[in-house]
Amino acid sequence: MVCNDLRDFIKFLEDKKDLIRIKKEVDPILEVTEITDRISKKQGPALLFEKVKGSPYPIAINLFGSYQRMAWALGLNDFGEIGKQFSSLLKTDPDMKFMQKIEALFDLYKLSTSRPKEVKKAPCQEIINDKDFSLFEYPILQCWPGDAGRFITLPLVITKDPESGKQNLGMYRMQVFDEKTTGMHWHTHHDGAVNFRKYAKLGKRTEVAVAIGGDPVTIFSATAPLPYTIEELFFAGFLRGKAVEVVKARTVDLLVPAHAEIILEGYVEPAEEKIEGPFGDHTGYYSVAGMYPVFHVTCITQRKDPIYPATIVGKPPMEDCYMGKATERMFLPLVKMQMPEIVDMNLPLEGVFHNCALISIKKSYPMHARKVMNAIWGLGQMMFTKFIFIFDEDVNVQNTSEAAWKAFNNVDPSSDILISEGPLDVLDHSSPRPIYGAKMGIDATKKWPEEGYQREWPDEIQMSDEIRKLVDKRWKEYGFQ
Repeated sequence: MVCNDLRDFIKFLEDKKDLIRIKKEVDPILEVTEITDRISKKQGPALLFEKVKGSPYPIAINLFGSYQRMAWALGLNDFGEIGKQFSSLLKTDPDMKFMQKIEALFDLYKLSTSRPKEVKKAPCQEIINDKDFSLFEYPILQCWPGDAGRFITLPLVITKDPESGKQNLGMYRMQVFDEKTTGMHWHTHHDGAVNFRKYAKLGKRTEVAVAIGGDPVTIFSATAPLPYTIEELFFAGFLRGKAVEVVKARTVDLLVPAHAEIILEGYVEPAEEKIEGPFGDHTGYYSVAGMYPVFHVTCITQRKDPIYPATIVGKPPMEDCYMGKATERMFLPLVKMQMPEIVDMNLPLEGVFHNCALISIKKSYPMHARKVMNAIWGLGQMMFTKFIFIFDEDVNVQNTSEAAWKAFNNVDPSSDILISEGPLDVLDHSSPRPIYGAKMGIDATKKWPEEGYQREWPDEIQMSDEIRKLVDKRWKEYGFQ
């Protein structure tokens, strides 16, 4: 089932008994976070806070906070279907020639059903306010005690490339400075920042629209690490199997999701910056304060009875972890199109998406593991990966205990570790320099003589098939169930 909007998804979760309504009044300042964090750590249900101090609007949170809810959000029954579905749509085949792979990617983008459908009337514009409004009317959270203030945490930030006219949909936190301005925390590597720099070079302000809420696939698509040339609203339509309905914003030249709950319209000036942060981030640490552009809100449109969706991030596991794992499963087929020797990949929750990758490969030649490490570092947002472990194809990298056992036994620090330097995620605090530092590749595969290994590699301990079958047959005889 593909949900048309946020409230459809809430009803779906409620019917599945995977959402709890909280009717007691709660404070958006810290209290909502503490409640949600406790539920999230237990892989508990989605939450709908119906009565929020200081606001007439309810908060929906933890909507994507389990493998099952993440699958439902994408219109699937089981999380394991994500990679299979996407792989079949991409027509991946290890024997495909390079140009065939390029054609498969092109076919993905040109699917006619993916194009957003423009409508004249939309639920997100039932109420239009371009004069007397305040962001503080909404139940915007302060998540952690050290946060610099309240932050919009699940925004779909829409900008347009001034050259191509293509829209970008990204998710960047927004600190509320006052009733009508926020920070715009797009990192230098993000597409929103690319568009902003293009407008600044032209000496123009960047028009921005921020959608809050919408159907769950569109919300997820804002987080997807897509190539710059592919528009997220096209991608959302592709995943949904039907077009995302959009409507022209009232005061900026942008198309916005018609079924969003709230739309903020406004602009960012090219040279205006303000201190933003600190903020308790998905790394489990506070990201430090820094200078970021200022978003001026000039108009707010909304439904008559909007639901305010939010998320909190912090020490894993939390809601964003399941969104990240869905991205991992979805984009693995794309990675394998470029590196067919890859068998599987695991980005552990503890690595917060960009700190660690466990990868199994079909090793075919000496130093094959190093080729894969360097290729991964040259692959889009995978360039931020700080630790890459490469294993043989028989290792189940989804079993972190098995992967750790292999790595701890198979790695010789003097010969199996590659140190490289390059871009790091903006939120990485370990490097002495911002957004740049060292990364490590670890070859945990079985070593070959051609790689300088001069001894006999030992066999793993395995029981014979004959004895396994015998014990299987007699198991109940031993008194076991």
